[in-house]
Amino acid sequence: MATSMRGLTQFIADIRGARVRELEEKRINKEMANIRKKFKDGNLDGYQKKKYVAKIIFTYILGYKVDVGHMEAVNLISSTKYSEKQIGYLAVTLLMHENSDFLRLVVNSIRKDLESNNEIDNCLALHAIANVGGSEMAEALAEDVHRLLISPTSQTFVKKKAALTLLRLYRKHPDVIPAAEWALRIISIMDDHDLGVVICVTSLVMALAQDNLDAYAVCYTKAADRLHRLIIGHEYTATYTYYKVPSPWLQVKLLRLLQYYPPSEDPAIRSVLYKVLETIMNNCAEPSRNVQHNNAQHAVLFEAIGLAIHLDTNSPLVGMAAVLLARFISSKETNVRYLGLDTMAHLAARAESLEPIKKHQHTIIMSLRDKDISVRRRALDLLYSMCDVDNSEVIVGELIRYLKVADYALREEMVLKIAILTEKYATSYKWYVDTILQLISAAGDHVGDEVWYRVVQIVTNTEDLQAYAAKVAFEHLKAPSTHESLVKVGGYILGEYGHLIANDPGYSPMDQFQLLHSKSQFCVAPTRSLLLTTYVKWANVFPEIKPQLLNIFDRYRHVLDAELQQRACEYFTLASRPEDDDFLPNVCEEMPPFPPRVSALLGRLNRKLGDTEDKRTWVHGGKEANIEREVTKKKTLPPLDSNGPTDPGNIMSSLAGLDLSSSATQPTDQSHIPRPAVGPNIDKWYEKLMLGAEGVLYEDTQIQVGIKSRYQGHMGQVAVYLGNKVPNPLTSFTATVHVPDTEALSVTFSKIPPNTIEARSQCQQLLNIECKKIFTSPPILTLSFLAGSHQTVSLRLPITITKFFEHVKLDQTEFFERWKLIGGPPREAQSIFNIPLASTGQLDLKRHREIVSGHRLNVLDEIDPNPHNLVAAGVLHMSLEGKVGCLLRLEPNQEAKV
Repeated sequence: MATSMRGLTQFIADIRGARVRELEEKRINKEMANIRKKFKDGNLDGYQKKKYVAKIIFTYILGYKVDVGHMEAVNLISSTKYSEKQIGYLAVTLLMHENSDFLRLVVNSIRKDLESNNEIDNCLALHAIANVGGSEMAEALAEDVHRLLISPTSQTFVKKKAALTLLRLYRKHPDVIPAAEWALRIISIMDDHDLGVVICVTSLVMALAQDNLDAYAVCYTKAADRLHRLIIGHEYTATYTYYKVPSPWLQVKLLRLLQYYPPSEDPAIRSVLYKVLETIMNNCAEPSRNVQHNNAQHAVLFEAIGLAIHLDTNSPLVGMAAVLLARFISSKETNVRYLGLDTMAHLAARAESLEPIKKHQHTIIMSLRDKDISVRRRALDLLYSMCDVDNSEVIVGELIRYLKVADYALREEMVLKIAILTEKYATSYKWYVDTILQLISAAGDHVGDEVWYRVVQIVTNTEDLQAYAAKVAFEHLKAPSTHESLVKVGGYILGEYGHLIANDPGYSPMDQFQLLHSKSQFCVAPTRSLLLTTYVKWANVFPEIKPQLLNIFDRYRHVLDAELQQRACEYFTLASRPEDDDFLPNVCEEMPPFPPRVSALLGRLNRKLGDTEDKRTWVHGGKEANIEREVTKKKTLPPLDSNGPTDPGNIMSSLAGLDLSSSATQPTDQSHIPRPAVGPNIDKWYEKLMLGAEGVLYEDTQIQVGIKSRYQGHMGQVAVYLGNKVPNPLTSFTATVHVPDTEALSVTFSKIPPNTIEARSQCQQLLNIECKKIFTSPPILTLSFLAGSHQTVSLRLPITITKFFEHVKLDQTEFFERWKLIGGPPREAQSIFNIPLASTGQLDLKRHREIVSGHRLNVLDEIDPNPHNLVAAGVLHMSLEGKVGCLLRLEPNQEAKV
């Protein structure tokens, strides 16, 4: 830039040659005056505008205020020359903020550059949007950025910049991006052949999926498949290998993305993930001498361990991970120790048993004295998570000892965690009181009011503890310097329960009064108010020190603080009443027990450790805390819509009177249920497959879907044949199955579907099916792929409850005996429906027989006296509810056509 513009080069040289700031300012003011004159005169060509705007940019970068050149920068963006356009965009991104009025003038120019066939223009426009994109610009141009991202003609580096620009816009203005609407199209780019594009799109998907889990659920399969291809299939180019580790950044992002979703129940996906995780852990078993190689491997390994813990804490992989973590927390490298402790805290937060972690308790405690504060913080988190009834006294004792020398940045968090652990895992109330008062003595400045409030609640509600608490509080108050929080606790406990220890040596009323009053002179007004309440309580139970107490009340009647003065006046009047008056004893009665309440300490800790932008899938504090977190999250979800539309393919609708409440489908949120394709041919193919085992399910100009099925008992297997009819491959292919009631029916792929179907070829996918209970809606198969544009089709699978029927033979006597045993509703349902007649106007008995037998019921001959009536029987097989006998009578009426 400088070499092509002599005037700019000379200007920069003059500025650098200025020996003092005054000379620099003089040169800049002279140049700015010249630029203003030139701009005012007008008639500048593109080169001159570019040169003067470049000088303005340099002046701005030096830190000087710039109030000229904005309009010229806007004009430069419209130039057809790259050098002029580049300077224009640079000036816009530097000189203008997101709310600048000038930005409205460049929106059309930016849109024109986004629509340009020149990828350099595309990139300049994307940079400008990402750097200064305000809400108006985001609303106007988000669609154009998305179009660039999904366009098959976009260059790879344009796709990368478009993905990151959308990510930037979503983080700044999430309401502008229709995340759910774009979900499938964005996820399809995760199959791109260029790993750089995949990394950028995965970053975008991670941000979008955190707030739209259901809409982006397909990315789970894509992430698992891409990891398998990277780590097991070695599908990557040397360009994306970092010290022999294939694209570690992409691996880390994919492993993190999988942790946002609950563990998949699909055995094919679980099998793939276990192979991937096992390979990653085996690759890291032996450390390398190369530092960069180790760093890349460790980055992937720690995310892999996090995913293994997330999937199943009882798997052998987690056992292998625990061994590796034990090695890492003793490492000489600070970063490795930090990550080891953090990941071990994740394990402690999820694990059923803490025994593997307790083996390394000494090492973890020693980490509290690490030279790096971030390592010390992670050690504190881990000790907090791994604490239980067995080791609570040891861990709390160590934490209190360390508290005295801990960093001030850590103390408040440590106090909260010690208080929570002491209350949660207290082996006895006496230990609890000892520990909390010791905590207040050691770190009074960092003890919030919640801590001593909680002590007061527990002591008040525990009668056996009151005398002991009074003695311990008295002993702690004897220390030469006492924190105000301890004075508050002591004042409350001695005021309420000091009379329980008044007859013991050394705890006389006068001793209690002198000790507590000696501390009051160093306290603030609210604490003195509390102590005055203590004194009035003593005036009721300790008449021997009443004169001294009245003297104090009298003295405080003349202080400037209104609260203290009011209390002193009221208490002086109360204490001065005659001894036979019951008013003072009634007012000073012992506090009743507090109602049961949840500790406020946990709430304060959770507020302190609020979610970061990259949301954690777990919290510190052991398995119970994480279970409570999941329950809380479920309670905050919006209520489900139970009045959704009925499925037109519901074959059980004719059994409207049958009570299936014991296994009825739970209401589900209808917004994310795919809508099946409809049409005369589709319905005809579906009805044919309902009665048969094989046939076409769907066909159009691009794809054909065929079905072949077999069933045995409560199990079934469906082969789905996917045929590509076009001369180009179908890329970014995704196949997912939505099951309306997962508790009643299980449908899973035997392996992850391929992501590409070659030109004019066919592939087969096997579905494993299990009927657990009665279900009423068929599963829906959703196929999405790229064939020029993105295509999505959802199809009802011919998997219904009748597929799990088995023939049974009954004679006339057995049939009618069993029919009588049913005994009407709710075990019997009756329905009247229209039937078509044959072309001759007669009943089509052959067709009726084909339909009933097609639904796998055994048609029984010579059972009903009426030859037109059909009688059938079968046994329904279910894995959870066992076998259920089913009887059917079809009584057609030719005249009524019903």
